[in-house]
Amino acid sequence: MMGKIDEILSQLTIEEKVKLVVGVGLPGLFGNPHSRVAGAAGETHPVPRLGIPSFVLADGPAGLRINPTRENDENTYYTTAFPVEIMLASTWNKDLLEEVGKAMGEEVREYGVDVLLAPAMNIHRNPLCGRNFEYYSEDPVLSGEMASAFVKGVQSQGVGACIKHFVANNQETNRMVVDTIVSERALREIYLKGFEIAVKKARPWTVMSAYNKLNGKYCSQNEWLLKKVLREEWGFDGFVMSDWYAGDNPVEQLKAGNDMIMPGKAYQVNTERRDEIEEIMEALKEGRLSEEVLNECVRNILKVLVNAPSFKGYRYSNKPDLESHAKVAYEAGVEGVVLLENNGVLPFDESIHVAVFGTGQIETIKGGTGSGDTHPRYTISILEGIKERNMKFDEELTSIYEDYIKKMRETEEYKPRTDSWGTVIKPKLPENFLSEKEIKKAAKKNDAAVVVISRISGEGYDRKPVKGDFYLSDDELELIKTVSREFHEQGKKVVVLLNIGSPIEVASWRDLVDGILLVWQAGQEMGRIVADVLVGRVNPSGKLPTTFPKDYSDVPSWTFPGEPKDNPQRVVYEEDIYVGYRYYDTFGVEPAYEFGYGLSYTKFEYKDLKIAIDGDILRVSYTITNTGDRAGKEVSQVYVKAPKGKIDKPFQELKAFHKTKLLNPGESEKIFLEIPLRDLASFDGKEWVVESGEYEVRVGASSRDIRLRDIFLVEGEKRFKP
Repeated sequence: MMGKIDEILSQLTIEEKVKLVVGVGLPGLFGNPHSRVAGAAGETHPVPRLGIPSFVLADGPAGLRINPTRENDENTYYTTAFPVEIMLASTWNKDLLEEVGKAMGEEVREYGVDVLLAPAMNIHRNPLCGRNFEYYSEDPVLSGEMASAFVKGVQSQGVGACIKHFVANNQETNRMVVDTIVSERALREIYLKGFEIAVKKARPWTVMSAYNKLNGKYCSQNEWLLKKVLREEWGFDGFVMSDWYAGDNPVEQLKAGNDMIMPGKAYQVNTERRDEIEEIMEALKEGRLSEEVLNECVRNILKVLVNAPSFKGYRYSNKPDLESHAKVAYEAGVEGVVLLENNGVLPFDESIHVAVFGTGQIETIKGGTGSGDTHPRYTISILEGIKERNMKFDEELTSIYEDYIKKMRETEEYKPRTDSWGTVIKPKLPENFLSEKEIKKAAKKNDAAVVVISRISGEGYDRKPVKGDFYLSDDELELIKTVSREFHEQGKKVVVLLNIGSPIEVASWRDLVDGILLVWQAGQEMGRIVADVLVGRVNPSGKLPTTFPKDYSDVPSWTFPGEPKDNPQRVVYEEDIYVGYRYYDTFGVEPAYEFGYGLSYTKFEYKDLKIAIDGDILRVSYTITNTGDRAGKEVSQVYVKAPKGKIDKPFQELKAFHKTKLLNPGESEKIFLEIPLRDLASFDGKEWVVESGEYEVRVGASSRDIRLRDIFLVEGEKRFKP
C-alpha cells in the first residue's frame, strides 16, 4: 500500500499536493448544493490526470445530512433521522450503536459520500452547551465505548468515520476564538480519554481538530495535540482535518499535523484572508514550509482515501435501505428512553383514554439544529404515534391544539423562519392558553393526562440558565400545575414527557406529577417510540449518560462560558477533573437524577460478585436476575473507588458497563467484564500511575444505587508512559 502511495506522491506537482490539503470551498456557509452529492459539507480537489477523484465529506451524528432535493432532478434523497447522540448513549448498548453505525454507513456509501463527519465526542462539561444533544456523555469511558462501536459500524461499510471535535470544544459561545485553559491531568483523564479509546479500539479514518484554542494555541495548530498525543502516543494513522474555517494560519496548521484544511476558501470573496492555496504556495517558495511537511500531510490523506469508495470507482445506487434503517432508528430510540419517575402510573393500560397537553405533541422535536440536523422522509410526531398505535385519546382537546398552533404560526411573532443551515425554526408558543374549564372537562372525561415539554438547541449558540430554557417557563409550569390539580381531584394520574436534547431543571415541579418519561429527541420514529413505551409494549431500559442537577447553581463548571461574560475570550476549567458525577459524588452534592439512573417496569436483583486480578487484568463477574413480572433489560455499571494516595482522586469512576439481553421474569444473565489495571491509573503530570492500596469495586444500577461491593489489593505502585 505504501509503495502505491509513494508512487502517487512522486507524480504529483507541488500545486497538486497543495490542492489536496485544502478543500474546494463552499459557496454558502455550510453544505454545498453544487457538490457531486448536493448538500455535502465538504469536498477535496480531484487530480484527474492521475485518476484521483474528488472525495465527499458529509455530516453528521444523527444521520447523513445531504440535500433531499436537487436542481432539475425529480428524485428525492432522503436519509434516516436517528436518535440524537445523547439518546444513543442512554441505551448503554454497544451492539446497538454498531448497528446504527452500519445503517448510517450504508446510506453514506449508497449516496456517494466517502467520509461521515461523526461521531461527535465532546464531554458534557456543562448542561448548557448548545450541542450536548450531539455528544454522548459527561463520562469519557461511556463516550469512548459508544463512539468505538459506532465507528466500527460505519467503517464496516467501506466508508470512513470522523471523530470530532478534537479537543475541549465544550461550548458554542465564541467557539472559534475562545482559549480553553485546562490542566494536562484533566485533559488526559476527561477530555482526551474518550478520543483515545475510540482511536485505539476503532481506528477511525479521520479526526477533526476543534475550533477553540487549547492553552493558548488553536487546536488545529497545536503540534503537541495532533502529533505527540494523537499520532505518537496513540498510534493514529489516518488524517486530521480542521473544523470548517478553523484556526488562523494554514501554514501553521500543516506544520502542526493538521493534514487537511476544510472547507477551503476558493468560493469566498471579500474575506480578510487570502485563499489558503496561495498562502501555502507562498510559504513553500519562501522556505517557511518545507516540501517534506507537505508530503507528510498528503501521504496521510492518500493513505485513507485510496480505501474510499470514490477512489475505487464504486457505483453507488442512491437507493439505501431506508426501510430497514427505520427499524434500527426505532430500536435505538426505544432503548434510549429513560423512565425518571413512576408513581404506579406507567405503563398505561391500552384501554384507557388519555388527554394529551403541550404543543410538542404536534410540533415534536426530532433533533437539534445545525450540522447535526437531518432530512428524513417523515417524522412521526407524538400525536401521530399515539394515533397510529391505536391509543384512545381526547380528539376534541387535540383539535383545540391543532387550531391554536395553526392560528399562532400565522402571526408575525410566531411565524416559522429558516436559519443559515436551512433548518426551519419555530419560535416557542405559549403553553397555558387553555381555560381552567377546558382542562377540568378533559379531566372528567379522560383517565389520565400526558403533558409534553419540548426544548431545542443547536450549533452556534449555547442554552441559558433562564425560564423557558434550563427552567420551565411560567406558562409551562402553570399548565403542569393546573393539569395536575384537575386530574388529581378526579383521582387520575399525570405523566410528563420530556422531548429535550439535554438536561432541564425538574426538582422544583416533579412532585406535582406521577410519572416523568425522558424521551429525548428520537429522530423520525419519535411518536411510535413514545406510544410503545407509554402502553408497555416496550419496557424502558435507558439510563442517564449525564447528570441532571437539582439547580443550575449546583453545576461545578461555574466559569462557563468564560470571561468576560458578554464576549468570552478565555474559559478556565477551574473544576479540573471534577466533571459531572465525579464532582457530585466527591463533594456530596445531591443531583436531581444521578449519572446512570433510570427506572424500569420490572425489578432486577444483583448477586454473586466475584473479582480477581489476572496479570494486568481485573476480572469482574456477577449475575443479574429479573425479579419482576415483565420482561426487561438492565444496564449495570462497574465503578472503582481508589484508595487515598498522593494523587487527589474522585470518589469513584466508571470503568465498565453492560446491558443485559431481554430477560423474562425469573431469568438471569451472568456477566463477565475485564478491566485493564492501566485503566485505574491517574495522571500525575508526567505518567499514568496506579497507586498501591485497597481498591473497591462497586457494581450498581446507577452511580448512587450500588448493589454489590468487593475490594482488591494493588501491591506496589504501577507506572505507565502516556
